[in-house]
Amino acid sequence: MRVAAVLAIGCYAAVSNAQIEDAASSVSSAATEASSSVASVVESVTSSAVSKPTFTPTSLKADFLEQFTDDWESRWQASHAKKENTEEEWAYVGTWSVEEPTVLRGIDGDKGLVLKDKAAHHAISAKFPKAISNKDNTLVVQYEVKLQGGLECGGAYMKLLQDNKALHAEEFSNASPYIIMFGPDKCGSTNKVHFIFRHKNPKSGEYEEKHLSSPPSARITKTTSLYTLIVRPDQTFEIKIDGGSVKNGSLLEDFTPAVNPDKEIDDAKDEKPADWVEESRIADPEATKPEDWDEDAPYEIVDEEAEMPSDWLENEPTMVADPEAEKPEDWDDEEDGDWVAPMVPNPKGESASGLGPWTKPMIRNPAYKGKWSAPQIDNPAYKGIWSPRKIANPDYFEDKAPAAFEPMGAIGFEIWTMQNDILFDNIYIGHSEADAEALKAETFDVKLAVEKQEEEATMPKPDEKKDPKSPMDLNFMDDPVFYVKEKVQLFFEIAKRDPMEAVRFVPEVAGGLAVGVLTLLLIVGGLLGGGAAAAPSQEQMKAKANQAKAKAQEVKDQVADAVASGADQAKDEVNKRTSRSGAQ
Repeated sequence: MRVAAVLAIGCYAAVSNAQIEDAASSVSSAATEASSSVASVVESVTSSAVSKPTFTPTSLKADFLEQFTDDWESRWQASHAKKENTEEEWAYVGTWSVEEPTVLRGIDGDKGLVLKDKAAHHAISAKFPKAISNKDNTLVVQYEVKLQGGLECGGAYMKLLQDNKALHAEEFSNASPYIIMFGPDKCGSTNKVHFIFRHKNPKSGEYEEKHLSSPPSARITKTTSLYTLIVRPDQTFEIKIDGGSVKNGSLLEDFTPAVNPDKEIDDAKDEKPADWVEESRIADPEATKPEDWDEDAPYEIVDEEAEMPSDWLENEPTMVADPEAEKPEDWDDEEDGDWVAPMVPNPKGESASGLGPWTKPMIRNPAYKGKWSAPQIDNPAYKGIWSPRKIANPDYFEDKAPAAFEPMGAIGFEIWTMQNDILFDNIYIGHSEADAEALKAETFDVKLAVEKQEEEATMPKPDEKKDPKSPMDLNFMDDPVFYVKEKVQLFFEIAKRDPMEAVRFVPEVAGGLAVGVLTLLLIVGGLLGGGAAAAPSQEQMKAKANQAKAKAQEVKDQVADAVASGADQAKDEVNKRTSRSGAQ
């Protein structure tokens, strides 16, 4: 553990020292690259301290089951077609890759399909071995989504494409007919899990999209999420996220527009009669204003019965000169005029009902009635709110089984997103809810547990957030990168005042400098030494820079080995503790 810390500090301190960077910029560049590599090595090695299972392909079968094994390119084809039916011309330029996650990897060797580019249109598809039909059968669609960079604006949904001639003749695009669209989509305040199906009108032959009303929200996390859609032969559906049910309903009741049209519709030729009366209440035409109704009577009048209170002080002013005010010392009567004390409320008013002349108050006029209007009565001519008569809908049909979708021949991802590195994996399209659940147990449940464990292991502890540790209290294996940076920074701060004290107080950095800085100084010495010798040529500088880079790589490898060794020791210690606790 000590060796790992010293080597890491040596490499970091060497490439951070401004004096060495000034001596030879090419050497410094190589060393800086080594420092960056050391940080990545430290992070990758320490993250691997969380025990991970190894990927094993499933033995489960389905109409289509994709785990993106090495032969994936024989099934999937990226599209570079132009987007159709849009105001601007877009092409699918986004690239795809099959690789392991770079964030919170749950299973070693488990690869997924990764969308690689930001702010780009992506399209890729895979044809099914044979068309999938769910007539009189359950349809289960399930796949994993890993938002490694989050999701601010974009989609991560799939499309199940209609099995027709166009599917086999044209490159996949936004215009490719689909049967089902399912999966998460988020942009700004919009956040939902799409479930859209295209339904064919049996009379007109035209297709219409049916959108799920009140869809559930997508789960936006960097751990893997599992989306499951189940459509059953009884016309019901269920959406699950991470195995938990989040939406249930009926294809006949919970989609807009509805699958089946109304039996009757308004007659477009019917018009409201000219004498049709829709006012239910009118002013009474026989009512007259009473003779004693005075529309000009004021709302308020003087209260003639009021008397002045006995403690009212009529001869006292409401405002008086402030008796405590004093003329300012710098007041000049000739320039500023005669000084007058400011006015304040008369203090006598605090104990009296009022001050100054008294007047009788106003009260509401009991004779006030306002403007007269005739009272409202029921309208004897009222016929109700008019609506056109109903006629039989000539386009009416009744599809009692919309869940029997047309055959599907391929799966496609046709996506625009502002985030890259969206990963898809473990796609199941078949008819067995039990098999989909079994695949979930084999893959998703296993990796999610590891991902959460690693997420917790790399998350700053609450007490560290509130009260960061002193550099002297840090432990290398808790956070190697932070440990190295803090130690080196502390060393140079002390060295500014007393270099020998820095060596005594932070010996790890001193030891690291012996490994890293001395090596680089020797290389720089080779470049700059020789007293009055001629300056090195460009070829010599380049050769020395390559030599420095090679030496930095050697130091990097030593750090990696040392850190890996320390991580293995820590891992063994954890396993021992786990075994002991299990035995108890």
